[in-house]
Parts: sequence; structure tokens; C-alpha cells
Amino acid sequence: MKSGGKQMRRKGTSYRVVVRSELKGRYAVAFEGIKMETKNGDTVLTGKIIDQPHLYGILDRINGLGLELLSVEALPEDAHPSAERNREPGGLEL
Repeated sequence: MKSGGKQMRRKGTSYRVVVRSELKGRYAVAFEGIKMETKNGDTVLTGKIIDQPHLYGILDRINGLGLELLSVEALPEDAHPSAERNREPGGLEL
């Protein structure tokens, strides 16, 4: 079946989640499989989210760590990290 919702659940959707605070590498375990970048005092988490429970799990971890959630954004299907860096003013640097 190739209905939009079911197909999206199988392959996942890329999300960008921004939290206030610069997270260090020790938090990488809490966000396994998610790319972490810091910029201007905030941390940007970018990666594939397989379904809504997966997204809510990540949001629960953010809440459990006492972090302030700034934004959650589903990215276009054709987005990939290099394209995203080029799209934003100033880009995100590692």
C-alpha cells in the first residue's frame, strides 16, 4: 500500500528540533541516530523520525532533561544535511 500516511510511517520523515542550550557529546546517547549541532547557544537536532511515537519519545527526553524546546519542524522529503546548511543564512557549521 502506498497511501501517503502509511508510506511516510515506513520510511520516516526528517525533522529539525531546536532546544535552548548547547548540549555536549554526553547527550548523544539520549538522541542516538540524531545529528546534534550547536550554534549561538542553542542545539539543533536533525534526523529521521519513523513515526509519531518516536517523535514524542524525543520530545519527552528533551523535557526530562529540563531543556527549553524552541521549535520542531518537519523537513521536506528532498532535504538532506548539506542542502539544509546551504538553505539557511550563514549555514550550520560543525
